Amino acid sequence: MPNHRIYINISYFCAMETQRQKKIGGVIQKDIADILQRAATDGGLKGTLISVSKVSVTTDLSIAKIYVSIFPATKGKELLEGIKSNQPMIKHELAQRTRHQLRRVPELLFFLDDSLEYIDGIEKSLKGEENPVKNPDLLEKRKKS
Repeated sequence: MPNHRIYINISYFCAMETQRQKKIGGVIQKDIADILQRAATDGGLKGTLISVSKVSVTTDLSIAKIYVSIFPATKGKELLEGIKSNQPMIKHELAQRTRHQLRRVPELLFFLDDSLEYIDGIEKSLKGEENPVKNPDLLEKRKKS
């Protein structure tokens, strides 16, 4: 039987981030949070809090996954669609802010971070307000994105 070599495609998003990835992720996180919050207040969305909970950058620094947390959560999906539709303008603003730190701004992919809602659902069930043992449909299944 011949010797077969198996090549495994290494994922772009490594479990262990390099110092460079962490540094660029931190710079992007700070600036994107400022850009989004400023856009929300200028757009007349008073009382809406937008925060960037996490930024993951690929090993080749070409893609940045940005997890956005929005309060109140009822406006989350609507605002995320607005953010995605304005992605080129956000990327341009980020490029202006980071022109001395980054040569090339990575492609920005925005995702809604629903971890606070999930934690709230768990706390309600632990307090006894809603019992997931009696009604398992109360807690939604977590989706991997």
